[in-house]
Amino acid sequence: MKKDFQKWHARKEKLNEKENRLFFHVREIWYCSLGANVGFETDGKGEDFLRPVVIVRKFNNEIFWAVPLTKSKKPIPKKTEKYYFAFSFVPEVKSLAVLSQLRLVDASRLARHVGEINEAEFGELTKKLKALLP
Repeated sequence: MKKDFQKWHARKEKLNEKENRLFFHVREIWYCSLGANVGFETDGKGEDFLRPVVIVRKFNNEIFWAVPLTKSKKPIPKKTEKYYFAFSFVPEVKSLAVLSQLRLVDASRLARHVGEINEAEFGELTKKLKALLP
């Protein structure tokens, strides 16, 4: 599939000019403009290149660590299981946090709040994320 990097670049320029940043908290799930990325990096979709993310660490009102989410209909292969965390913040929809895609994000990329991961599951997610670090 061919990626439209020029369209993403135009969108990114608008995001960079955005003056008002939305207020966010750890554990919240937001649609975020992640863009058209290189290779196997997680992309956003649609006109605004959006993808849901869970905020795992807030550094200040401008930047945070986020883990992108995806939906899963098939089981995760055993050998890659450590890179995903399954949970549900929408009834009957299984979401997967793609832990290997942790990234620093500027708040100007946030589009809209869509939910929150509960405290117990968030604790499990962060524990699994820490286990990936050297």
